[in-house]
Amino acid sequence: MAATQRIAAGAVAAAACAASLAGCSFGSDTGTEGAPGPQKAEAALAPNGPYRLIGDGSTAFTGAQPRLPEPERLKPGERPPQFVVFSWDGAGEDSQKLFSHFREVARANNATMTYFLSGVYLLPEEKAELYRPPQHSPGRSDIGFNDRQGIADTVEQLRLAWLEGNEIGTHFNGHFCGEGGGVGEWSVQEWKDEIAQAKRFVRSWKTNAGMTGAEPLPFDYDKELIGARTPCLEGQENFMEAARDLGFRYDTSGVNNQVWPEQKDGLWDLSMQLVPFPGHTYEQLTMDYNFMVNQSGTTTQGDPDKYQRWGDQMRDGLLAGFRRAYDGNRAPLIIGNHFESWNGGTYMRAVEEVIEQVCTKPEVRCVSFRQLADWLDAQDPQTLAKLRTLKVGEAPKQGWASFLSGRPAPAPKGVPGAPANKG
Repeated sequence: MAATQRIAAGAVAAAACAASLAGCSFGSDTGTEGAPGPQKAEAALAPNGPYRLIGDGSTAFTGAQPRLPEPERLKPGERPPQFVVFSWDGAGEDSQKLFSHFREVARANNATMTYFLSGVYLLPEEKAELYRPPQHSPGRSDIGFNDRQGIADTVEQLRLAWLEGNEIGTHFNGHFCGEGGGVGEWSVQEWKDEIAQAKRFVRSWKTNAGMTGAEPLPFDYDKELIGARTPCLEGQENFMEAARDLGFRYDTSGVNNQVWPEQKDGLWDLSMQLVPFPGHTYEQLTMDYNFMVNQSGTTTQGDPDKYQRWGDQMRDGLLAGFRRAYDGNRAPLIIGNHFESWNGGTYMRAVEEVIEQVCTKPEVRCVSFRQLADWLDAQDPQTLAKLRTLKVGEAPKQGWASFLSGRPAPAPKGVPGAPANKG
């Protein structure tokens, strides 16, 4: 996969105060963890109580994330819901306004998503040397950095996305692929260093951008960050070892078939999948970049006469994969995208049409990776093992009621889905 977009300089955005959730900026330029926030902002940032600024006030603890449903265990004989995950690599808001647009699309279709933030999108160009990428000189990034307006726009979208129940993951920082220091050559310790820097850029964006009076992001990123997708799907093995040590819960950097996911050494493997590719005998990965490469090569703006057909191919391929799961084994469908206008924006149009067609169907849940991992953790392991016996597109021959009729083991105390304590 090619590098994600570089945030365009001079992106247009509303003034910070107008865009503020509280209707005004913070009254203090600095803050420390445990310090109470200004009363005026509490209702917007933390409706259930006061919040605590963390570090320089770039982030804040505001309590439980809104709109995060409590997972429930499947009942005996119950058909699983059809999960669909839409995720975005290198999420940032630029002049195309695709981040804000797809937030609106998600809200209109009862969906939540995962946004994999590139840490350098919160680091201004003039502070580039603060980034010290593994195996590269300080200040190097294959996707560039940002400007002050782009940072403000991106932070606004991240803030609103989280408050709407979406997940903020990471796409790390410099997006180095291939030989010569690409992520596929990084050691476990180098991955840990890259992750630490991605967290640091989120925790200190106000200081780095000189925006100390702005509102914080309403979450503790150390707790929020539980999963990622590696650049170009490279370096997965060493990344996963680092991720396990750091307490991550899932990875989505591989290629799977449409079957129920499993854990690998403690991490859920929630990788993207292969789906039918209309007009071809082979299947295609559920990502916009891969459709593009198999249509126009590495040329991001190919023949305009083919844009409509290319977008339709992606839409119809994703819908075919959805139907295969929905009518078959109900395996979660994992889809990955970039906020890009490749081939005239045809892939953005295709993704939007898929969201509109699938997320409002009965028994469909368009969720973030966090929500999917929560649901998987809440299930009886024996039930999940049985679901994994179903092949791609295979529905239980005797129906779901018979297939999952056995009484599952009770959930351990404290696990999502366990009975509430009485007394």
